[in-house]
Amino acid sequence: MKKFLLLVVLVLALAVDALAQRPPPPPRGMPTPAAPELGANSYILVDFNSERVLVENSPDTRVEPASITKLMTSYVVFNELVEGNINLEDPVVVSEIAWRTGGSRMFIEPGMEVTVEQLLKGMVIQSGNDASVALAEHLAGTEDAFAGLMNHYATQLGMSASHFVNATGLPHEDHYTTARDVATLSIALIAHFPDFYRWYSEKEYSFNNIRQHNRNNLLWRDPAVDGLKTGHTQAAGYCLASSAKRDGMRLVSVVMGSSSETSRVSESQSLLNYGFRFFETVQLYRAGQQLAQGQVWKGETEQVTLGIRDELFVTIPRGRYDDLDAQVTMRPELIAPLLEGENVGRISIRLENEEIAGRGLITLGAVQEAGFFGRTWDGISMWVGGLFGDD
Repeated sequence: MKKFLLLVVLVLALAVDALAQRPPPPPRGMPTPAAPELGANSYILVDFNSERVLVENSPDTRVEPASITKLMTSYVVFNELVEGNINLEDPVVVSEIAWRTGGSRMFIEPGMEVTVEQLLKGMVIQSGNDASVALAEHLAGTEDAFAGLMNHYATQLGMSASHFVNATGLPHEDHYTTARDVATLSIALIAHFPDFYRWYSEKEYSFNNIRQHNRNNLLWRDPAVDGLKTGHTQAAGYCLASSAKRDGMRLVSVVMGSSSETSRVSESQSLLNYGFRFFETVQLYRAGQQLAQGQVWKGETEQVTLGIRDELFVTIPRGRYDDLDAQVTMRPELIAPLLEGENVGRISIRLENEEIAGRGLITLGAVQEAGFFGRTWDGISMWVGGLFGDD
């Protein structure tokens, strides 16, 4: 019997040792290969909803934006339209200054009366420098004054590494941006002005009996692409800010300083394909959705509903959704009065012990202070709990 028990123990020991030496199971989901390496000077790939950066190379290097500048020009004009300060039907008389502006043109002529909408389409679709200057003069009197508006909105959007001196992108030593800032601007433009953003997907525009094609060749190459803007000068190289949406997932790609018109298209396509192929974006929580209940002391109610202020999206490697973990931390004690929207904690979304997203946990309703007896009773309960609670 002793020999039999000894044999059983030996077999179990060998089995445990074998399990200990067995390699861990492979992670769920498809493997994520290294990001493509491009020949452009700087580039970045960002998910629109989660704003997670999927690929980047020198994204904060200062670069000349060339005609990608017109994204900021259009942002300013779109904002003025939404605020009601101007209208699409407003007539604009073309100045000689706008007419004489060099570079790409929509072919307006001095003294010609055109509408704000026509100028916007000439700038967005045809990349007209003349249209950009005409819009700038209409809004601010001069292009220099309009550049002040551009920098104001850039600051509001957090584009801390950008500075604009004109509405066109023509070269100037004090006119610069970064790939990251262009991505920030692109996301804001799509999010804030969806009705106007559709113009960026139009492939051609005719004005003054001249038909011109959109310079963004990705619009013909990939049906998921619906914007945004090209740029090119000798100093800036070939640039392209693009956005595409597939199966509800939108990505924004920015390529700055590519070597040719063809390469900026192929490099942008490589980034977009990589992001769509190996990542997925999911919405975890809605704004105002109940996520937890918090115990309230000295209040008219004993519980308060907790949630987040904004929608929460995460971008993760494909197939890893079930590996996500949500952790909630809260104040040690919630004591009334509590205001609606008061920050009382935090929710952290983690993947393999790395935080990939987080939001403040807020109260979804107010809790008024209880009366004298309610406050007194809860005060005693808190004192007793503290006296006999765990160390």
